[in-house]
Amino acid sequence: MEKAFSQWKKQCLNKLDLSKKGSVDEDIANVVSLLNSREEYFTTSSCSGRVILIDRAAGSSDIHKQNCVWLFVSHQKCTSEDLMCALAGSSGDAVFKFEPFVLHLQCRRLEDAQLMHSVAVNSGFRNSGLTVGKTGKIITAVRSTHGLEVPLSREGKLLVEHEYIHFLTQIANQKMEENLRRIHRYYQNLQSALTKEKLQLLPIPSPPISQKPRDNQLETERRDEPKEDKEQKNASVYKRRRKREQPHRAGCCHGDRASLLPELDDCLDLFT
Repeated sequence: MEKAFSQWKKQCLNKLDLSKKGSVDEDIANVVSLLNSREEYFTTSSCSGRVILIDRAAGSSDIHKQNCVWLFVSHQKCTSEDLMCALAGSSGDAVFKFEPFVLHLQCRRLEDAQLMHSVAVNSGFRNSGLTVGKTGKIITAVRSTHGLEVPLSREGKLLVEHEYIHFLTQIANQKMEENLRRIHRYYQNLQSALTKEKLQLLPIPSPPISQKPRDNQLETERRDEPKEDKEQKNASVYKRRRKREQPHRAGCCHGDRASLLPELDDCLDLFT
């Protein structure tokens, strides 16, 4: 599966862009570039968001844009005058739309797709989801719900006043501004998530082996020492202490041989 994913990515990124524009939209170029630079992802389609006016055959129930005439399209904010000029060319049923940012990306593993879904939802694209195909392709779709679709004419005849079209234009532009804010938030969250994921994959160095302090080692040795040995040492120390506390015999001087023997024994005991 790893080899298949690499092959899919290579084929997708090398093929021609078949969209009407023929290139990635400027407002999401950084998002697409970031995702395609990662080994775990590649984008299959994208749109930064757009305002469109399409004209379909009168009385037709076919809503697919491939079978419609595109009267107007813009990936930026527009004016009511732009729409009025485009509506002059309508001969069927004209429909005004605002379509928010959409992105489809293929992921190497399911956990990679789950990460992308979480980032999308937390950025405001709550209509996002993921699918797993029969061939093992894992696709995450980043989508939003703040779209807009309004019919404006029927059989080439305008159904609304110019004032209403001006009102629709204001609403569409507000949605476009919100759309760009979400894209910016999505890009920031995406950078943060991918950075954290990279840090988690780095090997954690082993801590240096520190030696126990001498005092702690001695304390451990004392705890492990048998009880009988402890009692013997304590008795020996008590004996030496008692000898030092005894007073010198009367008539003994500093150079007296007899008085030096107990002290010599004490010294020998200390080095035993």
